[in-house]
Amino acid sequence: MFAASVMIVATVAMAANGSFTLAAARRTHTIAMDGTRFVPETHTVGQGDRVVWVNKDPFPHTATAAGKFDSKPMAAGDAWSFAATEAGEFAYVCTLHPGMQGELIVK
Repeated sequence: MFAASVMIVATVAMAANGSFTLAAARRTHTIAMDGTRFVPETHTVGQGDRVVWVNKDPFPHTATAAGKFDSKPMAAGDAWSFAATEAGEFAYVCTLHPGMQGELIVK
């Protein structure tokens, strides 16, 4: 079973009146490329979060959503990250293994 790692980063800003505000927390989400599939296959993240794909297979993969993001081929053990700045539902695929499909939902 794959456990997603999550890192939470909070930004504190001081307003002109001396009060503090807490900006929206940004998270880092991990999606594994394992067993010729994306784990998890569908993943929901917040706008501004970072998504990291990690290739755990012994051969290359990509994470490619036409016109939105493209990791390019990642060798075994490599990782690639993407800042999810645009809300929407993005279907993606490994261009080297077209049956390997996933969906990133950004809210």
